[in-house]
Amino acid sequence: MAGRLLRGCGRAAAAAAGWAPVPRGLPAAPGPCPRRGCGEAAGLRAMGFSEEQARRLLGLRPRLGPRRQEAAAAQLLLLGLSAEAALGLLERSPALLELSAERLQGRAGELRRLGLDGGQLQRAVRRCPQLFTVPRKRMAAAVRLLRERCLFSAEQLREVLGTCPAVLLEEPRRLHHHFQYVYFRMGVQQKEMVKARLFRMPFAELRNRHIFLERRGLYQTPHKGQTQTSNPKLKDILQLPEKDFLASLARSPPEEYEVFKRLLAREEEEEEEEEEEEDRDALYAEEDLNSEESKPAQE
Repeated sequence: MAGRLLRGCGRAAAAAAGWAPVPRGLPAAPGPCPRRGCGEAAGLRAMGFSEEQARRLLGLRPRLGPRRQEAAAAQLLLLGLSAEAALGLLERSPALLELSAERLQGRAGELRRLGLDGGQLQRAVRRCPQLFTVPRKRMAAAVRLLRERCLFSAEQLREVLGTCPAVLLEEPRRLHHHFQYVYFRMGVQQKEMVKARLFRMPFAELRNRHIFLERRGLYQTPHKGQTQTSNPKLKDILQLPEKDFLASLARSPPEEYEVFKRLLAREEEEEEEEEEEEDRDALYAEEDLNSEESKPAQE
């Protein structure tokens, strides 16, 4: 009797405290794990990721599973990236998690063979994660063009790739046009292009700045074999913020530059329309000629 009374008092006290009694013979249900995936984060923690970093990483493309996330993170750490830098890269480009460890490792090896290593390789992949996903043929075509047609030396190429890794993503024809414009139209040699980090600025903006200076009489295309020392340096044209470019080089108010860019865009549209019309005329003339030749000769 006394035992039953004590048990009843215990149940009443538990109910008053808000505790639910556990039925006899049934084990208590386990509570939620305080860490996401418990064991899932263990591998990432062992690599040097904090608990918070591991949680964020496991939240990226969770359908792939923790093994794929660990494998991608491991490859980025092998490049010398810190845990936070590797996580930031994967958060910006979660598509990298879709790649196998072998693919990531192989592409890193290809970039090293191009001369990118250590800090240069780390900066390149952080600035341009698409280096891991760009087709190998596109990358090889860009390298071949820079070496064989643009005639950058091996050391200059290494510097270009380290400072402007996005050139490896460019379509070769557009890349070549970019180079030819600066070499022939502006009269700038490869050495100065590398120092100025030419390929960081989009071609359209480069052309806008150059032609604006030219039409204001502040830039002259050197004749073959000559160098115009009075021209602004390419580095200043490319690297100055637009406000400083207008104030110190072009000596023009911003409103004038905005009007110029609109007029130049209109000129380009008209030129393209004229070229398309000339192409159509040439095509029609060729069709007429073929038609005449196909007629049977009169006896």
